[in-house]
Amino acid sequence: MKKLACRAVLLLLVAVCSPPASATDVIRIGVLKFGTVNWELDTLKRHGLDARYGLDVEMVPFAGEDATNVALRAGAVDMIVSDWLDVSRARTAGDDLVFVPYSSSVGAVMVPDRSGIRTLADLAGRKIGVVGGPLDKSWLLIQGLARREAGIDLASANDIVYGAPPLLAEKALQGELDAVLTYWHYAARLEAEGFRRLVSAEDAMRALGASGQVSALGYVFSEAWAGGHSRAVANFVRASRDAKALLDHSDAEWDRLHADGVIRDEGRALAVLRQRYREGIPDRAAADDEADAGRLFAVLAELGGERLVGPSPVMAPGTYWSGLTDDH
Repeated sequence: MKKLACRAVLLLLVAVCSPPASATDVIRIGVLKFGTVNWELDTLKRHGLDARYGLDVEMVPFAGEDATNVALRAGAVDMIVSDWLDVSRARTAGDDLVFVPYSSSVGAVMVPDRSGIRTLADLAGRKIGVVGGPLDKSWLLIQGLARREAGIDLASANDIVYGAPPLLAEKALQGELDAVLTYWHYAARLEAEGFRRLVSAEDAMRALGASGQVSALGYVFSEAWAGGHSRAVANFVRASRDAKALLDHSDAEWDRLHADGVIRDEGRALAVLRQRYREGIPDRAAADDEADAGRLFAVLAELGGERLVGPSPVMAPGTYWSGLTDDH
């Protein structure tokens, strides 16, 4: 309650005290057509939070993540949403991408509520659905946790089915899988359908060295571009935080997103999505987040090797945007 109250007060103060900038800076953000980042950006646009800071945020829709990456590198957009692992790997390869935390929401292993699976050890010999492929970082972290806590190799001790989130969710609902590791919003929808969390990627992160919540995704952009648009980037981060504050304390805003068709879920599913989204709003110093990301990068280098992290076993210096401050 204290956190929500503080965010509400912050939003009110910004609305009353923040004068608009004298010029408008345009920021083009590449987004997936039905991605969760649309919830924040639609809120930001609907309430004029970009204009309040002298910005015009343009949402440029794409069908897949590969397309957003190509668009960023081609200069067709200024920002996309990705993770610090991709940014570090790109920097090691000579690119100049940087990362600003956006969300700490992460995936989880979900099982039917009636299932007898209660611990990681109970997963041995089961049929498990996994989104993202064998090198998905959540999957690798949970495998690392299973080795540490239960002494089992989940990949070799089970029948693993890799697939897209909608397909695996449907198989789980039909009882074709004993458990499924999926992205946070699909996990929330399964939770609304009577599933429960067995273990989350956040549980694995903390067990493997993180001191708190670590941002899973962030806004990613060129460091050189940011150097020429430092005011715009700083103001966008402020506007993004204001949008999160609104989504954090206003249930009505979630109802509005559903009514406008931005979120298709309703009822119990919408309520669980709202709760899980709020739990993933970054709420710590960027320096602490970056330190934990560095620790987890080293763990992932051991678990996934060069195919996952690239040639360097340590996170590339400068992965987190150096312009981040307590104010933005």
